[in-house]
Amino acid sequence: MVLKADDKKNNNNRPKPSRQADHPQSAPGTSPFAEKPGLDVRLAAAKILAAVVDKRTPLDGMLDAGHGNPAYKVLSDADRALTRAILNATLRHMPRIEAAIASLLDTPLPAGARALQHVLLIGAAQILYLDIPAHAAVDLAVEQANRDPRNRRFAKLVNAILRRLERERDVILEQSSKISPVPDWYRKRLDKAYGTEDAFKIAEAQLTPAPIDLTVKADREVWAERLKAKILPTGSLRLAAFDGKIPSLDGFDEGAWWVQDAAAAIPAQLFGDIAGKRIADLCAAPGGKTAQLAAMGAKVVAIEQSANRTVRLRENLARLDLDVEILETDLFDYRPEELLDGVLLDAPCSSTGTTRRHPDVLWTKGISDIEKLAGLQARMLRHAVTLVKPGGLIVFSNCSLDPLEGEELVARLVAEDPSVERVAIPPADWPGLEQAINAAGEFRTTPAMLPPGGGYAGGMDGFFACVLRRR
Repeated sequence: MVLKADDKKNNNNRPKPSRQADHPQSAPGTSPFAEKPGLDVRLAAAKILAAVVDKRTPLDGMLDAGHGNPAYKVLSDADRALTRAILNATLRHMPRIEAAIASLLDTPLPAGARALQHVLLIGAAQILYLDIPAHAAVDLAVEQANRDPRNRRFAKLVNAILRRLERERDVILEQSSKISPVPDWYRKRLDKAYGTEDAFKIAEAQLTPAPIDLTVKADREVWAERLKAKILPTGSLRLAAFDGKIPSLDGFDEGAWWVQDAAAAIPAQLFGDIAGKRIADLCAAPGGKTAQLAAMGAKVVAIEQSANRTVRLRENLARLDLDVEILETDLFDYRPEELLDGVLLDAPCSSTGTTRRHPDVLWTKGISDIEKLAGLQARMLRHAVTLVKPGGLIVFSNCSLDPLEGEELVARLVAEDPSVERVAIPPADWPGLEQAINAAGEFRTTPAMLPPGGGYAGGMDGFFACVLRRR
């Protein structure tokens, strides 16, 4: 494993990387690198990255302040924020970073050198995609390599690769922009479902972090003015750039609104006028869609299986001062005394439509997960049909971009179950989102929809939603 020739010529002029032996002996249980500012952040980032890509561990759990990764929990708030930024940049751009590193090597890294790969990925992400001084990123990556006995012999290589990335950053970024920023398995799924051109736009869109969208209980125009927000075609309010804490915003304490992506605000609205009607939300937590249904005047039953999520659901609805019946139970065990007017099933899915805020999804999920989840969704949907009276509506939705969890699943149900018919959504009812309604009359949003403008970010989550009627 060697660098390509043009880098070897300059390698002799670089300072020699530090070695563990150069550091004084430390007391047992302490690190000789602890005095190096920023090193703990990079060590935590590399450990967490390894858990995501090698063990398919979801990122959110590891970044939980109370129960997350130990290396993350001991960091200060500022260092936690930096760790999250490094991880998000690495996961969003990983195929491009890997290609950039590979382009500088005559031979690939050893197959078993995963720890070395993580150090390089973390360092390269800082140099290529974050506003972090390159010398700090290089120096700390070399320290990481020296700290790990598996990587110590590669410390000079780490130094050389990252310094080369720094020098040739603009050229490398231009070259890598032609590479899809998503893993191969997912790129192939997107190509098949949306065509190569639209698939690339969707993949590019996930590189931009999601803006903050709000759903208001009432007085949309008033709150748009008070919050200096843009009203979207979904009726959501989109905030301009905001880096503070959500509870500090005007209207939070009085329960005037809740955070909900624009696409997630669509399914509840597909029922139309539901004032006074009995509607069940079968997968209710954290409660955004439940709150919409209640604010629209429905008599809502919220079903949630998880005890922890039920606590969060109750807290959210209490802040919003909305009256909802909450049942902590498995939806398959739920049987209302009277058949309902409607059911909302926002089913658990692969979440591939939410990668703007959850970039780890593409590295912790695969096609086998999609197939398994699609099977669960089909069972849930068939059960949901049995809960509504003849003429009642079932709105089915999820935040997956894969047709296996959306269009194909619904087409199979309608073909096999004569008691169910699809109700087409009229594009004219959704000005500004007409292109999001497919030929069958179903909603299919992608992160590439809703262009930016006027100082507001574009995009929305990838969502599938459709309306079914029980005959």
